[in-house]
Amino acid sequence: MVSSSQTIYNQADCEDEEEISLKKRNGKRLWKKVKYQLIEYHSLPPYLRDNEYILSHYRCEWPLKQLLLSIFTIHNETLNVWTHLIGFFLFLSLAIYTATTVPDVMEYYPLQHLAEMLKKAGLHDVHSTLVSCLPSLSNIPDFSTLRSELKASLPYINSLSSVSGWHIMEHLSNCLPERFSHLNQTDDHFLWSVKDNLLNTIAPLAVDPITRWPFYAFLGGAMFCLLASSACHLLCCHSERLSYIMLRFDYAGIAALITTSFYPPVYYSFMCNLFFCNLYLSLITILGIATIVFSLSPVFQNPEYRSIRASLFFGMGISGVAPIFHKLILYRHQPEALQTTGYEILMGAFYGIGALIYAKRIPERWWPGKFDIAGHSHSIFHILVVAGAYTHYHTGLLYLKWRDVHGC
Repeated sequence: MVSSSQTIYNQADCEDEEEISLKKRNGKRLWKKVKYQLIEYHSLPPYLRDNEYILSHYRCEWPLKQLLLSIFTIHNETLNVWTHLIGFFLFLSLAIYTATTVPDVMEYYPLQHLAEMLKKAGLHDVHSTLVSCLPSLSNIPDFSTLRSELKASLPYINSLSSVSGWHIMEHLSNCLPERFSHLNQTDDHFLWSVKDNLLNTIAPLAVDPITRWPFYAFLGGAMFCLLASSACHLLCCHSERLSYIMLRFDYAGIAALITTSFYPPVYYSFMCNLFFCNLYLSLITILGIATIVFSLSPVFQNPEYRSIRASLFFGMGISGVAPIFHKLILYRHQPEALQTTGYEILMGAFYGIGALIYAKRIPERWWPGKFDIAGHSHSIFHILVVAGAYTHYHTGLLYLKWRDVHGC
């Protein structure tokens, strides 16, 4: 009797343990489901409350693994992550393209255009005389040999600190005295265009291309900014500590982009005037470092300082007005100065409109909750930043071509 009672009690205990174990497993599954569920704004801890007009689809204190996987899911940071991540790969591709292709493109097409122009105009004797002076000109792709011949024919190049295309044209006149004296004496517009094409073709080939480091500094700053921004939007909701670190990383990226954006226009505009070149580069670099240091302050991240943050970075951009006006004064008669300024105004418009939209939280402030997934101010700001940086990339190409051809 005791034995059967004990057996019944043991079976009951086993059933209780199984039931408890089942409840625990169900509880864990339910907890995981709730834990990784998107939540609303009012459920967020204070450090994640940045935009009260975005009402839902927030991630909150997820593990790193889940955050990394969330890059492929829909939440209110999905577009913020992808707009700048795609921008990063765009600028990585542009950097590779520029390093491997752009110098050859700028050298090949002027030569090809020159040969075709001379042949169409019936000036075969000018072309043949030029080839007799520079035999490698007949073999267009052989730029290294042609440059060596130019330097051998024009030994003065190695002794000059700065060489202009007109210096080269003057010395080529010694090689082609009859043809170039005819071009100097005529008033015919076409023959002057031939001379100008010869100048624009021979000058960049005779002189080594100008340094590219300011242009690559800008590309590096753009890639750093875009990658830092993507990482921040993906990971900042892990914990308050990581949020603090990633936001500072993001601010440093913005300051790096603005600072390095100044390097190509300032360096290539004032490369012949080292005082102003060093002055402008030093000022913007110091301002960028000061902005990064100021952004390390914890109070800088508070939502009520949103307008101050936007104004600080906007002020860095506005500081570029001085060197642009200075450039226009120095080179007001050169079309390249006007072209680059037009691109810079467009770039500034992209950045300025983006900063204004970000600071004023347009359009979600007008329809709270309607733009939680897409169309809110931060994603629009991201798109305009990429557009502005891409515009500045083309500005840099114009600067490179300008200085490669004309020198100082």
